[in-house]
Amino acid sequence: MSAEYLHQAKDYFLDLQNTLCEGLEKADGKASFIEDDWQHHEGGGGLTKVMTDGAVFEKGGVNFSHVHGEALPASATAARPELAGRSFHATGVSLVLHPENPFIPTVHANWRFFMAEKAKENPIWWFGGGMDLTPYYGFEEDCLHWHHTIKHSCDSCDEHYYRRFKQWCDEYFYLKHRDEHRGIGGIFFDDLNDKNFDHCLNFIKTNSKAFLPSYLPIVEKRRQQTYTQAQKAFQCYRRGRYVEFNLVYDRGTLFGLQSNGRTESILMSLPPIVHWHYNLKPTPGSEEEKLTNYFLQPKDWVTDEDIVF
Repeated sequence: MSAEYLHQAKDYFLDLQNTLCEGLEKADGKASFIEDDWQHHEGGGGLTKVMTDGAVFEKGGVNFSHVHGEALPASATAARPELAGRSFHATGVSLVLHPENPFIPTVHANWRFFMAEKAKENPIWWFGGGMDLTPYYGFEEDCLHWHHTIKHSCDSCDEHYYRRFKQWCDEYFYLKHRDEHRGIGGIFFDDLNDKNFDHCLNFIKTNSKAFLPSYLPIVEKRRQQTYTQAQKAFQCYRRGRYVEFNLVYDRGTLFGLQSNGRTESILMSLPPIVHWHYNLKPTPGSEEEKLTNYFLQPKDWVTDEDIVF
């Protein structure tokens, strides 16, 4: 049965990659994804699809991978020592999009399936993933739309998932060395094997299908908004926080590097242009200051009111 679980998850993730790329190409209207098929030295491989210099997306990528090996890396067993010494299969889709316009947020999402095996013992399987939004200039209606759409996808499977996974996301995407949250959150989950495999796979499908409806309306609303060079420079500065999180804390990045994965695909998530400025202090009362003082503070974005976007 475990082999069938892996087969079902892998097939869905391959279809999901195609669906996401088709939707994003249509939204961009200019650039297309280039494909890069690669093999993992221990076993398996993946398909990386990258878009650059689009009408909307300065850089973006949607990765599919299915890799396997004789032992899980430390990043996967640190919190679960019972997994040490087991062989593994890992498959999933991950994406990151860095828009050109600083009024369009950067977005990240991934959905993955793991299976760890050991002779004479039952396989251990679980899902993980989520999606989170990183704006550079905050708009409350964007935040409300993002969180409402995600909550709806969660509620259709389990009414407790959104609150549970939102809090997990707020706690996870946090830069301890900056005392800052990376973005406005979304949901994040790991070690998900509630109820049964079919329930968990259905949640993965429902949540991942909500990605384009969660994000693309924000893209359409902000893509024509004019911006200054100073606002573009601020976007590049804030992108530095994105890089710091991915290289220091991100478990997916650490898993890929520790399992000797393909570096180009793992670091696809990094933006093309980033600025670091020493001890930059936004002007008091500015939209730049409001980003960190208001929008990046965890809050309840979901209300009982319907939103019109």
